[in-house]
Amino acid sequence: MHAAEKQHGYTLRSLTALDNTAIATIIRKVSAEYGLTADKGYGVADPTLDDMSQVYAAADSAYWVIEKDQRILGGGGVAPLAGEEKVCELQKMYFLPQLRGKGLARALAVKALKFAREQGYRACYLETTAELGEAIALYESLGFVRINQALGNTGHDACEVRMLKTF
Repeated sequence: MHAAEKQHGYTLRSLTALDNTAIATIIRKVSAEYGLTADKGYGVADPTLDDMSQVYAAADSAYWVIEKDQRILGGGGVAPLAGEEKVCELQKMYFLPQLRGKGLARALAVKALKFAREQGYRACYLETTAELGEAIALYESLGFVRINQALGNTGHDACEVRMLKTF
């Protein structure tokens, strides 16, 4: 009941082209907050950051945003992991400070994992950094386990924490 009260007024919905600028701005802002700069090989350097609705338009991909009062406050998605068959990647989970601690990251991640299973993926992979301790705790609570070796070809060589959840 307590989590539901914290989530009142927030909407979790699919990303649209109209959201591209807002979510790219959030990713850049949150990345800067944690020192995850483009020159260090983090997701903020992705060349597709400003056109994410196109990136996640494929049937086996999805990205969701969380908004309140018609303002995007965060988002996250799932897409095939390049170089791995039937494995997806949980990607670009970024939330502004006012969105944190409300259980909405969990709600979004659960939605993404459900989508991944429905698409026939056998596992979900993610990469993150030790700087994001809250995120790591969330992922572990969802059944992700740390693995020693990177999977696929994410292009994010600075992410030293690698996690996998099998379905």
